[in-house]
Amino acid sequence: MTRVLSGVQPSGEMHLGNYLGAFRSWVADQHEHDAFFCVVDLHALTLDYDPAALAERTLVTAACLLAVGLDPETCTLFVQSHVPEHPRLAWLLECTASMGELRRMTQFKDKALRDDGGTESARVGLFTYPVLMAADILLYDADRVPVGDDQRQHLELARDLAIRFNGRHGDTFVVPQAALPAAGARVMDLQEPTRKMSKSVSSPQGTVLVLDPPDVVRRKVRRAVTDTETEVRYDPAAKPGVSNLLDLLAAATGGKPAQLAEGYTTYGALKADVADALVALLEPVQQRYREVADDRGELRRVLAAGAERAHQVAAATYERAAGAAGLLAP
Repeated sequence: MTRVLSGVQPSGEMHLGNYLGAFRSWVADQHEHDAFFCVVDLHALTLDYDPAALAERTLVTAACLLAVGLDPETCTLFVQSHVPEHPRLAWLLECTASMGELRRMTQFKDKALRDDGGTESARVGLFTYPVLMAADILLYDADRVPVGDDQRQHLELARDLAIRFNGRHGDTFVVPQAALPAAGARVMDLQEPTRKMSKSVSSPQGTVLVLDPPDVVRRKVRRAVTDTETEVRYDPAAKPGVSNLLDLLAAATGGKPAQLAEGYTTYGALKADVADALVALLEPVQQRYREVADDRGELRRVLAAGAERAHQVAAATYERAAGAAGLLAP
């Protein structure tokens, strides 16, 4: 069976971009593949964060994943730091990667400038975290990796490192392939439609959270930026705001953005339908979240069981890689 793996940082409440761009495809993948999904809490250490809140955000993120439809009896759901082979393999891969490769990572440059003021003051972990991401993937012999298009560069690095390590030390790692969802792969900010929806930018009204109440969802959609024209058409370059609304409607209803545009003559009607579709989409997720989040003991049990299954796979892969690299077995 083909194996898939992906992960999400514990940023607390998940937003619509996470759900439409990743989580829905994860839910489908778990029924078709041997699926591993993790909350990548080690990646959350690369920028300023609140240590007291990290554990809580990790649990909230796991609860969100269960709420959107991940079934721990069908897939393997775990927390990255609960499997110690992740940083151990990352070191072997850091000794395989080059400085030039990591300098070319656009997310490092963007985050360093935005959060730290420059690359010289950025944390080393921010520079090297694509290698840890590669370790996350390669540990599980993943054939397919569901990623947003903004993560394609990191997936390519994982592929390059696997090929290089295999070339130096013999056939050790599976070389993964990226898997992009057909619709909603890049959900844009409602207030800044040329920028990806994200909780890390200063546009809270442009980010729809998965747990936002219906009235909040409707207000955010109603205030979404469009343009000074009146024609509803799908044209991401010329009409990014309207096109983003059509993308959201398509992702929520299963239609095609260009065809959906033909049914509207006003922006108001489009926004009303987008809001209704999003509220209907999120309602069952929010109900399930409340059920899962209320039972912290069961949530921790699920994560512990997932970590045990993940460790069995990861330990075997790490031992194979360490032996290939010439490390003395204990």
